[in-house]
Amino acid sequence: MSHQHSHDHSGHAHGHHHHGDPNNHGRAFVVAIALNTAFVAVELAYGFIANSTALMADAGHNLSDVLGLLLALGAAILARRTPSGRFTYGLRSTSILAALANAMFLMTACGAIALEAMERFSQPHEVAGLTVSLVACVGIAINGLSAWLFVKGSKGDLNIRGAYLHMLADAAVSLGVAVAGVLILFTGWYWLDPLVSLAIVVVIMIGTWGLLRESLELALNAVPAHIDAPGLESYLRQCRGVADIHDLHIWGMSTTESALTVHLVMPEGYPGDAYMDDIMCTLKERFSIQHSTLQVEQGTTSHACVLHSNADAAHVH
Repeated sequence: MSHQHSHDHSGHAHGHHHHGDPNNHGRAFVVAIALNTAFVAVELAYGFIANSTALMADAGHNLSDVLGLLLALGAAILARRTPSGRFTYGLRSTSILAALANAMFLMTACGAIALEAMERFSQPHEVAGLTVSLVACVGIAINGLSAWLFVKGSKGDLNIRGAYLHMLADAAVSLGVAVAGVLILFTGWYWLDPLVSLAIVVVIMIGTWGLLRESLELALNAVPAHIDAPGLESYLRQCRGVADIHDLHIWGMSTTESALTVHLVMPEGYPGDAYMDDIMCTLKERFSIQHSTLQVEQGTTSHACVLHSNADAAHVH
């Protein structure tokens, strides 16, 4: 069974907030990428020289962050592309894909680091504790500075927050490596090196899990975590002239922008553009919905969302 929906009156609100605007964060990306690339080269070299799996593990993690920063920057640039006939929302969702790819890449790196550390436990190798500590101290400074560059943008953009959390976690991890190097220097307990490697894995996974979950939810068109869906629905139902609502859908177009579509049952008919503009302005300012589409119906026929209708679902094969 199918239903014909009239679309003679619709309201559209288009507001675009570019928290991930490369004009605002481009310099931070470039500086962070340059610093971390140079540090990865130094850390890998000294990791081999000092025979430290912890140092090499940290270098591998930093390399993944460099790739992550490149992905995030690329996504921020692509997100600015204007809509086209084929991509009617533009390429905003690339920021979601970048955040998801970063999280999955880090989880994969964790497995490789853990495997190497377990092998080192069975066959501990001599480690140059002083070299490890000195290189790790440099890492604390570089990662700390890189994290600071993304502090401001991390509050409103999952893509930027991913970069910020990675840099902050790296600073903490480098601190752990430095402490392990000092302890090895004075105790000769070489098993501390793979132990710190496993600790690094735990820190990375804890820091990455939230990013993985949230980016996966956005990729599946879930309601963005910062949006109060029950409050939004309650507001729409309480609007003057609205007897009922249905087909309410809320999703993230990117890591910074959200969209909404809804059918408003208004028996008195279309209330006028000014009134609809007020509703959409409230959706934007109170609920952070940058792109809303509202369809008005008088309720003279039966309507049901095809996604929730058992009758329509029975026709899906």
